[in-house]
Amino acid sequence: MIETPDIQRPSKELLEGLAHISSATATGELSRLGVKDAQIRGPHSWTPGAQAVGPALTLQFMPKREDLYGEDEYTDPERQLHRHVLYHTQPGDIVVVDARGDLGSGVFGEMMLTYFKGRGGAGVVIDGCIRDYPKAKELGLGLWLKGVTPNFHTQTNLMPFAVNVPVACGDTLVMPGDLIIADDDGVVVVPIKLAPELLAKASEHHEWEEFSKLKLSEGGDLRKYYPLREDARAEYEAWRKAHK
Repeated sequence: MIETPDIQRPSKELLEGLAHISSATATGELSRLGVKDAQIRGPHSWTPGAQAVGPALTLQFMPKREDLYGEDEYTDPERQLHRHVLYHTQPGDIVVVDARGDLGSGVFGEMMLTYFKGRGGAGVVIDGCIRDYPKAKELGLGLWLKGVTPNFHTQTNLMPFAVNVPVACGDTLVMPGDLIIADDDGVVVVPIKLAPELLAKASEHHEWEEFSKLKLSEGGDLRKYYPLREDARAEYEAWRKAHK
């Protein structure tokens, strides 16, 4: 039996708080915290309107070498490590896959994704492709993909190599258990040790932006309200107190 490591998951309270933070706000605040570019480039939303925040289960692919991985897809299913990453699924998890940007190899298909959804999975982020997209998009999962393909991976040039190890998804480092924030703008990886500070700063940012948006919609001065100037601070604090 293949043994693969699990991940450490954050508190429910932290996840619930971050669920209200957009990818745009997250990447901006992370930049101010010292992580200058946290976006995972390549994968983009194939399920418009979907949002997901959760810990990363990671899957790494490598170029196929037949002496290590030569069997057909169903010869011995349990040797297929892309199945094993799904075995770890807990509600809210997000699978992040380094599939080397390959546009000809389907990492998961409808059946695998149905299992993942049934286990409570929230979404997949793949620097590569899935297959069975017409059916997969109806499952209610968030799908952030580089593309889609009719091929399964073992008929092409990739092999699943490791589960819950550091991966380079879209050339961005993702550690197992890092938090993923994904929406229509894109995908951001949040280092788990920075997540509490990100939540505090992003929540404050969100509040003053709501106030500023209101004032701008009423014809307020862009120079005064975005970003919030010091002479607008008392007005903001009064609004915040009234709407708390």
